[in-house]
Amino acid sequence: MSEETGTERTEEFAQLLRELKDRSGLSYGTLAKRLHMSTSTLHRYCNGTAVPVEYAPVERLARVCRATPQELVELHRRWILADAARGRKADQGAARGPAQEAGSDGTAEPGQGKAGDEDGEPVVIDTAAVAVPPRRPSWIRRRRTALIASVAVVAALGAVAYALRPTTVRAGDTTTPTFTGTLDVGEPAKPSATPSPSGSGHKPSASASASPTGTAGSGNAGSGTSKGDGKQGANRSATAVPLAVAVRPYVYEDPCSQHFLVDSDPEQVGPPANEENAPRWSAAYGAVASGEQRVALTVQGTGEDTVVLNSLHVRVLAKGAPLAWNDYSMGVGCGGGVGTKSFDVDMDNGSPTVTVKNGQRDFPYKVSESDPEVFYVTAHTKAHDIRWDLSLDWSSGDRGGTVHIDNAGRPFRTSADLGRPGYDYPLGSSEWIERVGG
Repeated sequence: MSEETGTERTEEFAQLLRELKDRSGLSYGTLAKRLHMSTSTLHRYCNGTAVPVEYAPVERLARVCRATPQELVELHRRWILADAARGRKADQGAARGPAQEAGSDGTAEPGQGKAGDEDGEPVVIDTAAVAVPPRRPSWIRRRRTALIASVAVVAALGAVAYALRPTTVRAGDTTTPTFTGTLDVGEPAKPSATPSPSGSGHKPSASASASPTGTAGSGNAGSGTSKGDGKQGANRSATAVPLAVAVRPYVYEDPCSQHFLVDSDPEQVGPPANEENAPRWSAAYGAVASGEQRVALTVQGTGEDTVVLNSLHVRVLAKGAPLAWNDYSMGVGCGGGVGTKSFDVDMDNGSPTVTVKNGQRDFPYKVSESDPEVFYVTAHTKAHDIRWDLSLDWSSGDRGGTVHIDNAGRPFRTSADLGRPGYDYPLGSSEWIERVGG
């Protein structure tokens, strides 16, 4: 992507931010206070001189400015492109920086001899003060040379032995599998008493590779099988899966919509988490989504070719009785929400399927590097404790495969909250209060 194109992506993102801000009628100062950020930071976002590292503050801004569901999706798409353009610009600057600062002989290149003084004063280095290492005895140099030669011979013999090693190729498989995802579907780690202050964001990966079975977890690239005769894409790796999937496992339509079940008393549970911190909060307390779980999938091509997303499937890995834990709400007093376009999964169905909801268009979809898609999937249950994941079927030319999607290597987990005690954390409060009347 050229620098001009990257600038255009950033400006398109900033333009939509400005439109939302202007339509809200709020000043920069007032809006910044509501978003818990500085006025100067908000200015930089809206004039295109900076792009937020995380999407969470962008979504908060959009919701405060009462963006429509369509505007939320478009804003997310523009942020993805602007964030990707910023990453490429940083990589290019790091790559050409050393070459511009010094020539191959270690001296400044023509026209750049002013480094170290902004006024053009040359920098004088006292060569007498530079320590000159003592010259090594000749017998040490000879021993070092002999050792290096021996290591080189051993390495060469090892490479030949590896190249002659027999490999197993299945019939009809023209790709060389390279494992990049985890296939372990195990229990989450034992929760700690308090949430960890560190965590990772959820961005789509820039690349992916093929494997017999692959996974796409929170922030991980999708992997899958591929098939074809190797004629398409002769200039790229035949094993590359041409798409990446980023996962946000807990998406709040509003804070009141998200509840968690936790096997702890209120005195042992910290304050509720916002959407950005929900994965860390959930992991810290071993929490499970209560009643329903809303997941966001950002699917983006990793190359120039268009990728067709043919279908999305749900797979139930385990089903049991609802958890007998306490229910904790992440917000109170939100009012009625507006139903947004999404895909719906009724986990209590004998064979749950992904269905459209609120006017959402069904599959297939098309994505590319410059045209990603964001899908919202809402899974709900009233009678079970469900462990589940998703799979996305794709095709590009004569190649195709399946990307398995989970929560950072673990299944998504959603449990009904039948008759469980509920707790809210009112604004201005410092403790959980038992919910009255459900």
